[in-house]
Amino acid sequence: MKFLPAVVSSFVESKTIKANIRLLVKYLLVIIALITTYSILFHYIMAMEGQEHSWITGFYWTMVVMSTLGFGDITFTSDLGRTFSIVVLLSGVILLLVLLPFIFIKFFFAPWMEAQARSRAPRELPSDTRNHIIITNFDPVTAALIEKLKSYKKDYIVIIEDLSKALDLYDKGIKVALGNIDDPQTYTKMRAQNAALVVASNSDQVNTNITLTLREDFEHIPIITTAESPHSVDILQLAGSSLVLQLYDIMGSSLAAWTVAGECKSNIINRYKEFVIAQSPAMGTPLVGKTLAQSKLRETFGLTVIGIWERGKFIIPEPDYIIERTSVLVLAGLEASLTQYDEVYSFYHICKIAGDPVIIVGGGRVGLAVAARFQQHEIPYLIIEKNRRKSESGSHFVFGDAADIHTLEKAWFEKAPAAIITSHDDATNIYLTKYLRSLRPDMQILSRASEDRNVSTLHRAGADFVMSYASLGANTIFNFLINEETMLLAEGLNIFHLPTPKTLFGKTLMDSGIRKKTGCTIIAIVKTGKTYINPEPTIKLGKGEELILIGTYEAERSFLAEFSA
Repeated sequence: MKFLPAVVSSFVESKTIKANIRLLVKYLLVIIALITTYSILFHYIMAMEGQEHSWITGFYWTMVVMSTLGFGDITFTSDLGRTFSIVVLLSGVILLLVLLPFIFIKFFFAPWMEAQARSRAPRELPSDTRNHIIITNFDPVTAALIEKLKSYKKDYIVIIEDLSKALDLYDKGIKVALGNIDDPQTYTKMRAQNAALVVASNSDQVNTNITLTLREDFEHIPIITTAESPHSVDILQLAGSSLVLQLYDIMGSSLAAWTVAGECKSNIINRYKEFVIAQSPAMGTPLVGKTLAQSKLRETFGLTVIGIWERGKFIIPEPDYIIERTSVLVLAGLEASLTQYDEVYSFYHICKIAGDPVIIVGGGRVGLAVAARFQQHEIPYLIIEKNRRKSESGSHFVFGDAADIHTLEKAWFEKAPAAIITSHDDATNIYLTKYLRSLRPDMQILSRASEDRNVSTLHRAGADFVMSYASLGANTIFNFLINEETMLLAEGLNIFHLPTPKTLFGKTLMDSGIRKKTGCTIIAIVKTGKTYINPEPTIKLGKGEELILIGTYEAERSFLAEFSA
């Protein structure tokens, strides 16, 4: 009954269906005429055999024989009568058992299925739809973005041109709508005038088309587009894109910054007012071998160690935690305090990397972006690339297979402080990570992941850090939506802030159970314009305050689900 209006509307709107209805009526008239004719002939033949039956019996016998039920309570005894029975039976098989199911499917089941499909993938959104995000392509980036939007209960719609693909995504729990992404009417039907954002992650050419199409009628709507080619950035901006994302460059810069040779100073990964969060590798510094309490970073510099990365694992350390050679400290404090820290410890990083090039596996867009960052900071590097291209020449390239030990020897693999694997193929990255880790257990290995599902596999293969292309893009887009800078620490970890939920008013941090219930850690509280870094467990939470938290994506979702704002 749910889809009956759609079925009825499909009957009255289509000329083809109207013609089919006329055929259906003719079919029914033929059935009625045959039943009536057979019932009359039944009486004449029965009379010839000396049997008398009522007219109701005639219709009853005809229906029983045509439907092949064959009760056998009324039968002919003559050859003529039995021949007549065969004719009635065969016509019933053709008309009722063959044609009738086909007609049922064509005129009832098919329209019902079509109506159901239309309800799952509508061509138009309700007129009262507001503040939604319109997505023009479903790919790893937008898939990760959708998960984040769901966590924050933000409405979205994905425009899909193919019905079968739309229904497949719907079955996976994705909100979809049918439409042509280059048609202005599609965006009118998607209520683009009320949308909070449009995200276009198609090819550069298609993104340009989408942007120009939207700007015809929706001048002020924010539009984010991705760009694969650096030459497309200006074109997309001229077309009207509010923000053009070169995710390959962002990822390359991030991977470069995360290496032990990335920068001599600590790498600031988030800034909120005067409060900064930075990462600094312990490798080569006097901190290695000391406990957190013995390091006295808080007493000496006013910095708090809010977490430690250990080979892809984020740990909230206790005071007796021993800092290892592979530890990367996540520090929180004032920028001036971080500067004092760098004045003491950056010297050890300089000594460590002098003359030893970092290996970049893959000379694609991400690899070249890493190289550009290293070149900018005068950090030695070598790119291992399989395919020689005209544009690739000079002392920075080693041509060959990274899985070949001879190629690695040419790249000074035995001395390299770090290796960055930048292939767009996750299977290749996993393979090379495992191989390089087996050769150099002491080396820092970073890898790119195209799909989120392969992040944990890369960690198991031996990667110290993994950066997901999908998560990086999703975070960048989401933070643009909420007017903030990207706050990605590393794959699987994020910093987020929000007003103190009502359910926590009056509770102390100790009583709130935030860390135990969700896995998130409050690293600062902003109250009356002042930021309290690493607040004491006895501090009470109240109205008008803002919590700054750190945690994995799962922990973030748990917090949002557990404590409603």
